[in-house]
Amino acid sequence: MTCAELLIRLLRDTYATDTVFGIPGVHTVELYRGLEGGAEAGEATPSGIHHVTPRHEQGAGFMADGYARATGKPGVCFIITGPGMTNIATAMGQALADSIPMLVISSVSRRDTLGRGQGRLHELPSQQQLMAGVSRFSHTLLDPDALPETLARAFAVFEGARPGPVHIEIPIDLFDAPASAPRHWQRAALAKAAPDPTALHQAGEWLAGAERPLVLLGGGCVAAPEAAHTLVEALDAPAVTTINAKGLLGRDHPLDLGANASLPAVRELARDADVVLAIGTELGETDYDVVFDDGFHLDGRLIRVDVDPQQLARNQAADLALVADAGQALVALAARFAGQRFSRGGAERTRATLAALGLARDPAFTTYVPLFETLREALPEAILVGDSCATTYAANHLVTQPAPRRFFNASTGYGTLGYGLPAALGASLARPDLPVVALVGDGGVMFTLPELACAVEERLPVVILLWHNQGYEEIRRFMDDAGVTRLGVDIQAPDFLTVARGFGCPATRVNAPAELAHALATRPTDGPLLIEIDAGAWAGAVASA
Repeated sequence: MTCAELLIRLLRDTYATDTVFGIPGVHTVELYRGLEGGAEAGEATPSGIHHVTPRHEQGAGFMADGYARATGKPGVCFIITGPGMTNIATAMGQALADSIPMLVISSVSRRDTLGRGQGRLHELPSQQQLMAGVSRFSHTLLDPDALPETLARAFAVFEGARPGPVHIEIPIDLFDAPASAPRHWQRAALAKAAPDPTALHQAGEWLAGAERPLVLLGGGCVAAPEAAHTLVEALDAPAVTTINAKGLLGRDHPLDLGANASLPAVRELARDADVVLAIGTELGETDYDVVFDDGFHLDGRLIRVDVDPQQLARNQAADLALVADAGQALVALAARFAGQRFSRGGAERTRATLAALGLARDPAFTTYVPLFETLREALPEAILVGDSCATTYAANHLVTQPAPRRFFNASTGYGTLGYGLPAALGASLARPDLPVVALVGDGGVMFTLPELACAVEERLPVVILLWHNQGYEEIRRFMDDAGVTRLGVDIQAPDFLTVARGFGCPATRVNAPAELAHALATRPTDGPLLIEIDAGAWAGAVASA
């Protein structure tokens, strides 16, 4: 078989890949020969891998990201040399910041021309060096027979280390080169890192002796919701569930403080905690200091668990640091406290803290409360996927979800724009059994608006909830607060309904909760629906209700 055919067969048969995102190019034609047919010579059966064509490589990366977050499986992309790679770099940066597994397979110039600066089509001085900055590793394949080992390295990162994008580039003269079948098609079973028994015992002793424990659960914990439940309930400890961990404890759990660590009442509770357990969270700015004042402080003993030893030395100094997979640590700690139930007033402390926050009465959020109440009533099981926009910022604080992997957005980490729409399409492809809602704004959605065509083409029943506040509202506010004259933030927007319909996507405008409820109840089930909300009209309707 050729190198390209070997790649497809390894992805399909060894790594159970069912979807690939990419835009074909002159340099990747041979990949598509391998994708359309079977793995064996002369075999005419379909490859079993669904190819999805976005309208921009950035969209491909965001779709792969949404697919990965919704399933836990790596999103896979096929990308052309040069501009295709610079286009997807932003999406890779977002995935790197949020530890999302993504495999990017790209072409690169012929081996005999690499780095020679001859002005070849799509040539970069060093594509591999460029992509190394937005990936866990970037590798240039120089021998077709090394492909199985290289893919095995990538999936070892996805499954056993801190996940993130991996980039493998294949010179165009290798795609149709002969490749040998590996000795074994079956992948090796990879056991995740378990916590050190001595350190685990010490952590258990500290937690057992705590009077006011607090648990910080991050996105690294999403594979172990049952253990998370068992542990926080045994400890009777309030728990912060970060944005990427939302839904880990289920909906409206009495010990769940939500993703509110940047707000004063939760910060006060955190300072008062005598033992803090932080699992699978980098303790980063966009989860604990979104107000950017360095005001999140922990005065008690801090126990940290992370699969990345370097992360244990960042942001907050730990008194006890365990290098381990977050899920494995949760399971081990839950077993340590199995059958025990401390009484420390955890539910009362959580309830008092949430009451002090008063999110539903906070003027910053009152406009959005009926929006999310309406969504919850109409689509209680929906995956919510957000761009960096006003509704997403509010949802981070207001929304609770019934399970993990049902809420994610681009407001954490890298904080890109244009994420919401294509990532929602990836989530819908990954979980066709669940409704998906994209929370987008009029500014950010214009970065990737052409992906509506992909949604129509794939017949994905995604609801695109477009909050129209006439430009970049958050940046307007920052400019006003800084005394800077507004410039570049009051941007011209198209008639979104006309544009959507031009792509073949039904579209409607609603300005009140009852109208939104009707639009959701009558949404199509065989394709997308764009719902535009005029922010000013909605706020007026809510205020007068």
